[in-house]
Amino acid sequence: MPGLSSWAVRRPVFALIAWFIAVVAIFGVGSAFAGKLNDSFDLPNTESKTATDLLASSGANMGSYDAGATIVWSPTTGSAVDPAVLAEITPTLQKIADLSAVACVSLPTGQGLGTACPPAPQAPPQSEIDKLTPEQQAALKASMTPQGISPDGRVAIATVTFASADPTAVPTTAAKQIIADIKAANTDTLRVGANGQVLDFAGQEPPSSELIGIIAALIILLIAFGSVVAAGLPIVVAGLGVALGVTMVTLLARFMDVATFAPTLAAMIGLGVGIDYGLFVLNRFRSAILLGHDKKQAALEAVNTAGRAVLFAGSTVIIALLGLFVLGINFFNGLSLAAGLTVLMVMLSALWFLPALLSLLGTKTIAIRLPWGKKPGSGHIDGHRWAAYGAFLQRKPWLWAILSLGFVLILAIPVLSLRQGFADDSGKPVGSIGRIAYDLRAEGFGPGSNGPFLVVAQLPKAGDTEGYKQIVTDLAAAPGVAGTNPSVAMLPLVDVFPQQFGLTGDIAVIGVVPSSAPQDAATTDLLNELRDTVNPQIEAATGAKLYVGGTQAITSDFTSVLKDALPIFLLVVIGLGFLALVLLFRSLVVPAMAAVTSLLSFAASMGITVAVFQWGWLSSLLGVSGTGPIMPFLPIMVFAILFGLSMDYQVFLVSRMREEWEHTDDNAASIRRGLAGSGRVVVIAALIMASVFMAFIPTPENTIKLFGISLASAVLIDAFVIRLVFVPSLMSIIGRANWWLPRWLAKILPVVHVESESADDPVDDVLPVNPGH
Repeated sequence: MPGLSSWAVRRPVFALIAWFIAVVAIFGVGSAFAGKLNDSFDLPNTESKTATDLLASSGANMGSYDAGATIVWSPTTGSAVDPAVLAEITPTLQKIADLSAVACVSLPTGQGLGTACPPAPQAPPQSEIDKLTPEQQAALKASMTPQGISPDGRVAIATVTFASADPTAVPTTAAKQIIADIKAANTDTLRVGANGQVLDFAGQEPPSSELIGIIAALIILLIAFGSVVAAGLPIVVAGLGVALGVTMVTLLARFMDVATFAPTLAAMIGLGVGIDYGLFVLNRFRSAILLGHDKKQAALEAVNTAGRAVLFAGSTVIIALLGLFVLGINFFNGLSLAAGLTVLMVMLSALWFLPALLSLLGTKTIAIRLPWGKKPGSGHIDGHRWAAYGAFLQRKPWLWAILSLGFVLILAIPVLSLRQGFADDSGKPVGSIGRIAYDLRAEGFGPGSNGPFLVVAQLPKAGDTEGYKQIVTDLAAAPGVAGTNPSVAMLPLVDVFPQQFGLTGDIAVIGVVPSSAPQDAATTDLLNELRDTVNPQIEAATGAKLYVGGTQAITSDFTSVLKDALPIFLLVVIGLGFLALVLLFRSLVVPAMAAVTSLLSFAASMGITVAVFQWGWLSSLLGVSGTGPIMPFLPIMVFAILFGLSMDYQVFLVSRMREEWEHTDDNAASIRRGLAGSGRVVVIAALIMASVFMAFIPTPENTIKLFGISLASAVLIDAFVIRLVFVPSLMSIIGRANWWLPRWLAKILPVVHVESESADDPVDDVLPVNPGH
């Protein structure tokens, strides 16, 4: 990569031609072979996966649980199936049924709208009814009652069946039309909502957060560089890299599962690191230009110093992201590759495209100067203030180390209450069709109706009606269960109409409705109770095998798998990062400090996340519409991203300290001069990165909002508290031991320099403070 950058400097025209050929090729291939995003994931060796596989292989009837989408409505007064209410809602349902992507809209009254609706259930002949016992006749009468109407009649549900069983095959235009029709159906007297995976994906609006982040970054760069051209270059470099990265993500989706929010997350990460990488290279080039160096010489200095640091930092981020592969979950494989490819693209943009531009533009890179902008040849940036700041820390390093550590630990306290899980639709914005559907379901059918469990029963023999009835009865009697589908009242009909209960084979499915909402801790407790106590007792009594599946069980298993895999993930990512820093800094203490302090930053950011999203602190200010558990993939993703970013700041700060240590053998002076040389650019980079992440907080998409708050807080804490206060204070306390390396290890380690060429001192050092440190 350094060779590529040097070639771009020496042959800028050819480099730019080659770059734009590569850009056109990537855009062309990405557009021609773009895949479809989806949120599916596979959890091998879990009970919910076994349940899903049994259902898929058996073809068991899933009934209403297999609906592509549901439409829920309720009038302000009266019954939801009152003729006047039906007359108001039916035209909307008919418009939806007329869509080519929709096979049928099943009404709660038993009728179906559409060209592919199954025949409505018919009551058996009276002669057959007369043969039934009174108990069976009562059950039959109850079974003919519409199931999609709440007990009080105030809420009704229609199910939408799509022509394709694959949610990703449903045209987005059809899903958007359904959303528009449902929104239009809401009036002052009628509330209408809808939910389903197809509608959730289509309802996501493209975020405008990138533009907000770019504007914030531009303001910071204008203040820092005092030049419009210099401020714009890192943004152009990052923007082009992000565009390439997101194109690669859509191409990746053709070959593997990539989550629907992956492009937005990749853009968030890519934009932040891309602007920073461009900033690091441009800042070094600008310093050389201000010293009066020739444009090609200045560009070579930039790529051979800051460019090498960018290569190391970017590679660290990519390695941390690819560490997600150790989890063995396809959902993470897609996310890690999506984010990693985007980081690779912005890194290439900073190390190929930008050096060629710098070599061509020369002093024009700092053109269109603002009043505080400096002219070429006017001298380097004054670093006395940062050196003085380092001296200030070194006067009382114990005090600043304790204060900064205490501050971070206080922020981390809420993480002790971290509860992982997936938030339900109660977290969607108030007034959205998903939130309306959730609220109406909870009002009419109980909170657990929004997230039922599916118990898959593998019976000891086909058509085992007695075992089936006992399973349903015992499940319904379990504490925390609000009801089952079929209900216990329907069981007298099992012996008469076994096919209606799916008992044609040895696989049957029973819906279990909790009495608590999906994201409540009580629902997780019920799942554990079913698996650990209730189901084993039923299995012993009936000889059947029971497996709890459904969306809520899958999310719970997902959380458990991640908790089990987290230690391995941390060991791999931190271990590789530690080894890379040992190679770079030729020290054991500094890399160990980097690894431990990254965990401190991570804990503090997770503490803030728990306080906001789980406890509800500042939720109204930040636009958080509901509290609940923290998504289980967030901590792992945030740590993978944060670890790479924190290593960036560690490299840019400590690499200069290491160079000064080799020249002076003075630990205190090395720390001050390291801060003088890199402190300013780290502050600018962290402000830009945090601004980009914070720009995603206003988005209504809770997943992206969650990442925005977590990553923004992580960057601010890591840069301003850990890297610029705690690390230099602690290194001042440790003294010469910072650079200790066993002799035998020093002999076998290759010598690696980020700052490969000597550079002019950015600052005359201030008087030593406590030189013994």
